[in-house]
Amino acid sequence: MWPDNRLTDLLGIENPFIQAPMAGANGSAMVIAVSNAGGLGSLPCGMLNIDDIRAEAGIIRQQSQNSFAMNFLCHKPEPAEPARDSAWQQQLSPYYRELQLDPTNIPPAGLRRPFDEEQCELVEDICPEIVSFHFGLPDVALVDRVKATGAHIISSATTVDEARWLQERGCDAIIAQGSEAGGHRGMFLTQDVTAQAGTFSLVPQVVDAVTVPVIAAGGIADDRGIAAAFALGAAGVQVGTAYLFTPQSLISDLHRAALKTAQDDQTAITNLFSGKPARGLINRAMREIGPMSETAPAFPTAGAALGPLKAKSEESGSTDFSSLWSGQSAALGQELDAAELTQQLISSAKHRLAELSGKYSP
Repeated sequence: MWPDNRLTDLLGIENPFIQAPMAGANGSAMVIAVSNAGGLGSLPCGMLNIDDIRAEAGIIRQQSQNSFAMNFLCHKPEPAEPARDSAWQQQLSPYYRELQLDPTNIPPAGLRRPFDEEQCELVEDICPEIVSFHFGLPDVALVDRVKATGAHIISSATTVDEARWLQERGCDAIIAQGSEAGGHRGMFLTQDVTAQAGTFSLVPQVVDAVTVPVIAAGGIADDRGIAAAFALGAAGVQVGTAYLFTPQSLISDLHRAALKTAQDDQTAITNLFSGKPARGLINRAMREIGPMSETAPAFPTAGAALGPLKAKSEESGSTDFSSLWSGQSAALGQELDAAELTQQLISSAKHRLAELSGKYSP
């Protein structure tokens, strides 16, 4: 039924279709809807504490008998740089004055926790069918423990070298994340955002470089993108931005409204809101400070100083300082329930692939 069944056979899922984990933008409700509709729902855990992860996973287990993925971050925390933090706050000070905010009252950065011993113990307890990582992989000992639970491991690569690195260290499948993708880039062997390849270029090169199944991600929002991914040699797809339009999405009303009017040329990759490169809708902060800034502190602390500006602006309906994560295909989004969207994408993709197969078969 699909051109390549390696991913469905490997993961034991009905369709090679993954809902991207979107920290802060989706929780158990979306995972349940997608998994029950024939896709693979993904729970982002990087911004949740242990109790919240356990609670969310418990809800999923109660309401779905199907497989789901738990996603974790595995960045290497960087040492504090007081001088850089001070320079960043100084750069933002005109905005603090404009909005009549106290520049000395900056809350700590939000939780973005790398995969550790405590999270690994939780995985060993919950035993999700799939564990996915972003920013590479955790230490070998932790990877081995995750594998020992029977879980399959997948992670994102933004270059061919990263894909090879992931396969050599035990990844069962690799997400080839093109530069069109919304949210944080999964890059971990390079810091050069300008050299990141698009999905159409990256996927076939990764397919040629590794032997494990490849999952295409970035700019895929309808059946045409799914069919193209398989034509490029992918064994599955991962879709993110399209799910931000669903009622299960946790994004703000302001973010949702901005997505509805988004066009192809209205996103950029920025490090202002977290310290790591991520694609989002262009706003005032990105135009005037970035989108990339050498002053922005290292991940995940950059967003702390922007937090008060974001909160004050949003009170008046402005997204000048908000992180509005979005891929380049937001204009293709539909306001559907997550289950309905999943079923529609799977059904329409099957139809288009069958049509193409019949049209061009010898």
